Amino acid sequence: MEFNEFKSRIVKIAKMELPGEIVQHKMAPIERIQELKNQARLKQTARKAGVMALFYPNNDGETFLILILRKTYKGVHSAQVGFPGGKVELEDTDIEQTALRETEEEVGVPQNAIAVVKKLTEIFIPPSNFFVQPFIGITEATPKFIPQEEEVEALIEVPLQHFMDDNILITKKITTSYAVDIEVPAYLLNEHVVWGATAMMLNEVREMLKEVL
Repeated sequence: MEFNEFKSRIVKIAKMELPGEIVQHKMAPIERIQELKNQARLKQTARKAGVMALFYPNNDGETFLILILRKTYKGVHSAQVGFPGGKVELEDTDIEQTALRETEEEVGVPQNAIAVVKKLTEIFIPPSNFFVQPFIGITEATPKFIPQEEEVEALIEVPLQHFMDDNILITKKITTSYAVDIEVPAYLLNEHVVWGATAMMLNEVREMLKEVL
């Protein structure tokens, strides 16, 4: 879809009710997410992070979504696909500021070039003990992406048409920190398998876009 048309339609999302956890959980790899989330709230030990589902025009004026492939490291999100974003820092005024700052740090899009369209449904990620707040944002200029060398292995530029194609929905057998060889729902985006929390957040984005595109 041409970006100017996308931009005119996506503003309708701002007034829509969020699909919420029901939609997120369609892509959930485990049954106990809600129980674990409630436990985390009671303990009040979970950390917080903000991430950005950022849409932009490519050089031909077509709409794309930027995702990142994280570096391989000793951690639960090693070599996984995710949104640009990260944990709250003391200098952040709020969680939206966190998402904007981290997006600039990880992919090089200036904070003042991003218009936040919608605050989405917060999600709890048990393996890393994070509450993550996603946002939908747009930038009207074609970005000159600068991946953060320490955090980002590769940029994944996903065409909107590909992102909205139902054929990207797959199942994948994986081994995680909490289970061995389990079948999980996932997305296949630009030949990358996207599952877990990122897939759950993407599902809410997709459901909202289906209403306006």
